[in-house]
This record gives sequence, C-alpha cells and structure tokens, in this order.
Amino acid sequence: MIYTLGNDKKSKKSKKKKNKKVEEVQAPAIMQRPGTYLRENGILLFDQPFKTDTVGPIVETIFEYNLMPEEVAPERINLLINSPGGRVDSCLMLLDCMLTSNIPVDTTCTGMAASCGLVTLMAGKHRVASSTAQLMSHQYSSGAGGKEHELYGRMKSFEQTSRWMEDHYAYFTGLSVKKIRKVLLGATDHWMSAEEALEFNIIDQILNPYGEE
Repeated sequence: MIYTLGNDKKSKKSKKKKNKKVEEVQAPAIMQRPGTYLRENGILLFDQPFKTDTVGPIVETIFEYNLMPEEVAPERINLLINSPGGRVDSCLMLLDCMLTSNIPVDTTCTGMAASCGLVTLMAGKHRVASSTAQLMSHQYSSGAGGKEHELYGRMKSFEQTSRWMEDHYAYFTGLSVKKIRKVLLGATDHWMSAEEALEFNIIDQILNPYGEE
C-alpha cells in the first residue's frame, strides 16, 4: 500500500476518480475469459489423445449443454477434432454421450483424425474435414499379459471390440463389412485424404482453408 502525505480527503477523492475511470474502460466480464465465446456457441476443441482425463471434460460439457434451459443452450454442438487416437474405452464414452445427446453434435477435423479420432469424426450429425486434414483408419490394437487363462479371457474382449468396430463403420458409412475389412480395417494403417474420406462416406463435406472451389 502507498501512503500519501497531503490532504487525506483529496487523496481519497483522486483515488475514487481514478477507479471510476478504470471501470469505464474495463472490458465486459464475458471478454475476460478466453474460450467463453466458444463454449457459449457450442464449439468444443478436442486436441488430445483419447484418455479418461482428456475425454471426461468434453463429455461433461455435452451433458451440461443438454441440461441447460432451452433459451441459453446452443442449437448445435460442434466438436473440433485434432487427435492421433488413443484408448477405445475413452472413445466409447464420448460416442455414447454424442449419440444420446438431445442437441445434435457435429464433428470437424482440422489437423488430424486418426484411429479413435476418425471413429469419432464419422459419428457426427454433420461431418466436416479440412482439405489439409490427415485421416487414418486401422484395426483395433491392444496389449495383454498374464497367465494362459487370463489371455483367453481377454480374447473375448478383443473379439467384442472388433465386431463393434465393424458395426460402427458399417452404420456410419453404409459400406459392407467385407469392404470395411479389406480397406479401412485391413492389415495396415490406411491413410487417406479428405476426398477419399468423402468417397467412403466418412465425412459429408470438405472445407478448403485456401478458399478454392
């Protein structure tokens, strides 16, 4: 604190006047928190690998939107994706939330949508990818260790997840399981352009950031 030696009343008056000036030029509260405009307009950014601690906040926000009064809730949610993939169980948590949301959840890939990122991208109500996006699909992969009977137990989980992947791709792309297994869930990683993803019905629209038709 700074003490002044002059007229105390005058000092208080000057201080009050100074504070008043600061209040007049102070930005509205909504502008003091970066990200507020995105959240209020239903725009969510997911730019992390799929894990419980990264997916959790997105799931919570979507649920919150659904609990908001209609007059303040966004009409649509746009999930921006830039992710290399990650844990399937975390991806499933997000998908369950998206697919049961009363508010439509659109998806947009800007950067990368690989593995679980692509699985999530194709599940949007309206699916968009930048023309510069890196898109990759591959088989479910996991590691397991333990005794023989434990490994046999894990095989049931592997088979269940593999069947779910086939069903998920078939539901959102309309492709046959045979073609999905041959191309999108084949023996090697399948990298594709936005144009190829559009042909496979993984996305509905391509956004060109360079503004060309």
